[in-house]
Amino acid sequence: DIILAASSTYLLQQVITSLHNEFDMTDLGALNYFFGIYVTRHSTGLFLSQKQYAIELLARAHMTNCNLSRTLVDTDFKLGPEDISYAVQQICLYMHDPREPYLAALKRILRYIRGTLDFGFHLYSSTTISLVGYTDADWTGCPSTKRSTSAETAWLRNLLRELHSSLSAATLVYCDNVSATYLSANPVQHQRTKHIKIDIHFVRDLVTVGQVLVLHVPSRYQYADIFTKGLPSALFEDFRSSLSVRLPPARTAWAY
Repeated sequence: DIILAASSTYLLQQVITSLHNEFDMTDLGALNYFFGIYVTRHSTGLFLSQKQYAIELLARAHMTNCNLSRTLVDTDFKLGPEDISYAVQQICLYMHDPREPYLAALKRILRYIRGTLDFGFHLYSSTTISLVGYTDADWTGCPSTKRSTSAETAWLRNLLRELHSSLSAATLVYCDNVSATYLSANPVQHQRTKHIKIDIHFVRDLVTVGQVLVLHVPSRYQYADIFTKGLPSALFEDFRSSLSVRLPPARTAWAY
């Protein structure tokens, strides 16, 4: 199964015709379902939902009518961060020796899913292309390369260039760690940073060549925190909305 996307209907039809000439394939028309994800078009873009998959998951766990949870992780519980995939990954680390706290954490994730069945991811159309990142300062996020968000930023920039959508300005990366922000733009080796390997200053290299610009952002607006720690309900819901994870748009005359 593949999804085809193009900048115009004419170009899309050309691609479909070329594929039909080479392969025995079926055109199912406009995208509405793909690998467990339902796609709904609205006036400003697309709405992606996995409601049916979530319902089946809750049924298998016998938690169809469970109590709801507004967040994935308790603010005082240190098992894992708010992102579902990462939180589940953290719980899986204890599968060889499961204990009651981990089962309780798993049930909380399912209760959160139960309370957000109608939520989905909004993709909005735009006439401009901009790449902005939020990163939580860490220490050697990747064990082998010691690179984390910065390497992903460079990869995304290269991908856009290959798609003939090169960015003309540096990618803004927001960080709530003042020291990390200063180090990214300061090429001078200080007494307290001499122990850091030169090749670890990957972000500094990107800043020097103008690909990345690291800016400080207050923790109140650090959206990356939703993936790294438990947050109060109000802040969690605010960050979730900022990531375009919301309820489906109201149906209008434009809906089809």
